[in-house]
Amino acid sequence: MLKVLLVFAAVLVVAVVALAIVISTRPSEFRVSRSATIAAPPSVVFAQVNDFHKWEAWNPWGKLDPDMNTTYEGPDQGPGAKYAWVGDKNVGEGIMTIEESQPNDRIRIKLEFLKPMKATNTAEFTFHSEGDQTNVTWSMHGENNFMGKAVGLFMDMDKMIGDNFEKGLADMKAIAESDAGATA
Repeated sequence: MLKVLLVFAAVLVVAVVALAIVISTRPSEFRVSRSATIAAPPSVVFAQVNDFHKWEAWNPWGKLDPDMNTTYEGPDQGPGAKYAWVGDKNVGEGIMTIEESQPNDRIRIKLEFLKPMKATNTAEFTFHSEGDQTNVTWSMHGENNFMGKAVGLFMDMDKMIGDNFEKGLADMKAIAESDAGATA
């Protein structure tokens, strides 16, 4: 019986070490990105992102938890504007801070997840004029710690987050195109 337990323990140790080696070889960085072309000038699309108060209309995570509590700090828009949320298991808890805002060109946001897992990433929106339309790209990138690498073995972050980026961009498109039509 002791021999069987020792063999089992040895196999378990080898399996754990092998899994740790596989996890450690996973990429240290990740990037998720989606784009949409919106029939509106960059200034109209930019305004949807630069003011966190406007996110309620198109933010896909807000729709996952309609009871999510949100708070705003700092200026209404641009650098220093903060948006904090506390929600259910679908959205967790975190803080977004606009760090850089270059009108009609780019917005960079520090994205701090507090729950369910702590992580700090960067979200970016870029805006490129294409005639009377705007191509907007929403991306998120960051570092994968050991736990992030382990989760990546079982969950496809690009699919998980990318699908929500696509929903958010589609809603943003509808709002921005309506706003552009109203001002035309």
